[in-house]
Amino acid sequence: MWKAERNEIRDRGATTGMALIHHTTLTPSKVELLAGWLPTRPWYRGGPDGPVLEKSGGFRLDDPEGEVGIEFMVVTDTSGPERTAYLVPLTYRAGPLESAEHALVGTMQHGVLGKRWAYDGCHDPVLVTELLALIEGTAPAMAQSVTDTLDHEVTRSYAGAPFGLDGITPDPTDDRDGTRLPAPGGAILHIHRVLDPVDERPPLPRPGALGHVATGWKGPDGTRPAAVLMTLLDA
Repeated sequence: MWKAERNEIRDRGATTGMALIHHTTLTPSKVELLAGWLPTRPWYRGGPDGPVLEKSGGFRLDDPEGEVGIEFMVVTDTSGPERTAYLVPLTYRAGPLESAEHALVGTMQHGVLGKRWAYDGCHDPVLVTELLALIEGTAPAMAQSVTDTLDHEVTRSYAGAPFGLDGITPDPTDDRDGTRLPAPGGAILHIHRVLDPVDERPPLPRPGALGHVATGWKGPDGTRPAAVLMTLLDA
């Protein structure tokens, strides 16, 4: 039986850089950027008029080098008769990511840091490396909007040997079911872009999975849906 582990950090043999959260302006906002980008994705479920988005939750990971912002954002489309929650991994950089023009979500003007390039994080080696470290239990999930604070709602599991995390080169594939990323050891990391809430707390992966990450987000009328966000599978 699977046992989900609460968010914690184990010895990774390296110093983790702490991201400083600035409470300032972003022009355009992240939600405004995503409103134009989401309809271009094969896993988008909305209609031709585009989404009406609200930021519902998520968490961060820290870049050990302190250079790249890493966020896993949950946004909810409220334009249809049923609310649809999407998972959007994003990275924020001070300059363009080489050979990743196709993964650019857009640029923003940050009130403190200046111009920032926002990328679909599944194409960013820094995000993918830290996500795999989170799954294996060697990097912690951090609160989305608070500096130096763990997000204890995030759970994860892993039933395999330690990953080799040096030299990760992401090669994601998008389809209607989400995003799939080759992982070390021949595994496949499935990013669930459209989130399917479950009743169990904490959410557990499907039988046979090698690992997972799960959490909750803000729902209507004070509810807090929760789901598995990523599943690690044998190829």
